Amino acid sequence: MDRQTRICTWIILIGLANFLAYTIVYMFIGGEAVFGYLEKYTATGEVRYFLQSGHQVSRGTYLYSGAHSISVWVTVAAVMLAMLTLAKERIASSMRSAIIRGRTFITVLATVITLITIVITIWFALHFARSFATPRIDPVPYPPHSSART
Repeated sequence: MDRQTRICTWIILIGLANFLAYTIVYMFIGGEAVFGYLEKYTATGEVRYFLQSGHQVSRGTYLYSGAHSISVWVTVAAVMLAMLTLAKERIASSMRSAIIRGRTFITVLATVITLITIVITIWFALHFARSFATPRIDPVPYPPHSSART
C-alpha cells in the first residue's frame, strides 16, 4: 500500500470514528448544542445550558457538544475528499470520452465539497457562538396557570 492510500485510509477511519463518537455522545447526553440555548438569570447571575432537545447540561458538556457538532462537518468533508482521492484514477479513466474530462470533474467535485463544508462549518460555528451572545434573559419556563372559578 502506497503512502497516499495509507493516509487516505487513516483519514476515512478517523472520520468514521468521529462520526460514531458524535452519534454515541448525542444519544448519551440527549441532543446537541449548536441549536441549543442559554438561559441567564439576572437576579442570581446563574447561566443554564440547554441542548436543542431542551435537556439541561453542564457548561463543559455544552461546549464539548457544540465543538464536536462543528467538527463532524470537517471530518465528513475529509472522508469524502479522501474517498475521491482514492477513486480518482478509476473516475478519470472512465470519463475519457465524456463531455467533461475525469480530472476536471474530480477538481470541480473536490472544490464543491470544500466550499460547501466551509460554508456549513462557519454557519454552525456562528450559530453556536450566537447562543453565548444572546442568552435568554430571565426566562419564564411555563406560562402562568389560570384557575377559573365558577
